Amino acid sequence: MTPRILIIAGSDSGGGAGIQADIKTVTMLGGFAMTAVTALTAQNTLGVQDVMPVPSDFVASQIDSVLDLGVDVVKLGMLATPEIARTVETLLRFTFDNVPIVFDPVMVATSGDALNEDGTFDVLRAIADLAAVTTPNIPELELLADRAIGSAEELEQAARAFAGETGRALLAKGGHLKGNLLTDILVLPDGQVRRWTEAKIETRHTHGTGCTLASAIATGLGHGLALPEAVDQARAYVRAALLAAPCFGEGNGPVGHTLGEVPFALINRKNQ
Repeated sequence: MTPRILIIAGSDSGGGAGIQADIKTVTMLGGFAMTAVTALTAQNTLGVQDVMPVPSDFVASQIDSVLDLGVDVVKLGMLATPEIARTVETLLRFTFDNVPIVFDPVMVATSGDALNEDGTFDVLRAIADLAAVTTPNIPELELLADRAIGSAEELEQAARAFAGETGRALLAKGGHLKGNLLTDILVLPDGQVRRWTEAKIETRHTHGTGCTLASAIATGLGHGLALPEAVDQARAYVRAALLAAPCFGEGNGPVGHTLGEVPFALINRKNQ
């Protein structure tokens, strides 16, 4: 059965991150993407020029409407305002209590622009208590865990501490650490740790990697993979997408979600 992934996140007019990256990822990995848009953004590879949050009651209406299709996994991204975050938290508790939640605690865009209004942070911490896995990068984990992170050892310490507080899995992404190696650390609820260490892919075209990774994990869970395997496959997809980046824009460009394949060529091959 095709896994149905409900994405609750903001829209990226540049197409590289947010809802747009989520839909591309879920579709490429064999899932069916549904959306509840939390905010409209005017952004490109150079940054975020404007943000217009969606009223929280309309976010709830979008979520309520798609229940008709069924939901196997929920993926959370940008929640934008305290009102939206509280609305989503309530729905998660009472509507999706048995549905896995992959929470990408989006706070700042790749460009460094803030994506949430003041007051949203406290609700984001509460939502992490509900998630099957939370996937912060280092700046986000520093805020969530209230500590500085400057090494892989400190990254693991912070991940263990926050996972211990929530009793939920946490995937700490180490891409912001200095050096040529990238270390990501998954801490499971039982305290087990899985690490991935690989050479960094040197590119400025990294816009949307966090959204893409979280959506790929959600789709893997929807396909029935255990969390470590879902993370492993999602990381492989992101690395392949980085290598296939189309090199658009003057700043942080989008990754190549189609992995360099031309869809019409795929269709022609299937018809032969």
